[in-house]
Amino acid sequence: MASSFPGVLTFLVTCVYLCSAQSVYRPPSDEKCVCNLVMNPVVNCGNDDALRAELEKLKIAVKQLSQTRTAGSQANDTDSDKPQDCQDILDNDETTPSGVYMVYPRDNLGGFLVYCDMDTDGGGWTLFQRRQDGTVDFYRGWEDYKTGFPSNLNGEFWLGNDNLYRLAVQKVYQLRVDMEDVEGETRYAAYDTFAISPESQNYKLHIGTYSGTAGDSLTVHDGKPFSTKDRDNPSSCAQNYKGAWWYESCHRSNLNGLYHLGTHESHADGVNWYDWKGYNYSLKRAEMKLRPAP
Repeated sequence: MASSFPGVLTFLVTCVYLCSAQSVYRPPSDEKCVCNLVMNPVVNCGNDDALRAELEKLKIAVKQLSQTRTAGSQANDTDSDKPQDCQDILDNDETTPSGVYMVYPRDNLGGFLVYCDMDTDGGGWTLFQRRQDGTVDFYRGWEDYKTGFPSNLNGEFWLGNDNLYRLAVQKVYQLRVDMEDVEGETRYAAYDTFAISPESQNYKLHIGTYSGTAGDSLTVHDGKPFSTKDRDNPSSCAQNYKGAWWYESCHRSNLNGLYHLGTHESHADGVNWYDWKGYNYSLKRAEMKLRPAP
């Protein structure tokens, strides 16, 4: 049966609009207003501001449906025709600039915002981590890393392990890690495959063959569970090195460590990539991103 959602929502928009223009208010004890329509629909309101807010919500809903549904589409349509990652967005329009966009993993659990790097090595990269200025605290617990933080994807962030799993399970992906030191020198590490396990397996890391210029400081973490200060798997690495990572007694990389910026006296608790800068140098910038493998 063809979807009737746009028509229904259009009717509701009209109803709320007329209600806001012609409503008859009852005493404050009765928090309803009655629209002067033939069908006499009742809309819970309370004041004009509430009506206007509902009107705007309905307008947005109608607009979104009109953009994503075609004539004859079914009421149980999935998100299969929407972009699943940043590569899909770039494939749809090769002039798309880097920035924040919505993606819709094929599990049909709904979309979420991501930052797309459309410039590096041909573009199409979906970022899931960025360090750049130390403005965000990354020494956090399991739930924060599960859901992601903060909401501003133009600055420092962790996308969230649940969202990362939803992305990475869709296709065969590759991983790229871009890094920059205090002096402005840049290096990268690439892995030809990337995936993580679900939360029930502690988001274990799975990566393929290394290539790049920064040295391989991640392969040793392959197959290891994710750890945070309140859920250290299997040791106390997250607490000892002030981060959250796929630790293994304990690490050769720690990109969610403390933002020391450059040389630091403390051992291995910074934004470290051992095979480039060692354990006593905290990188200025780090980005972790994925893209479908060729």
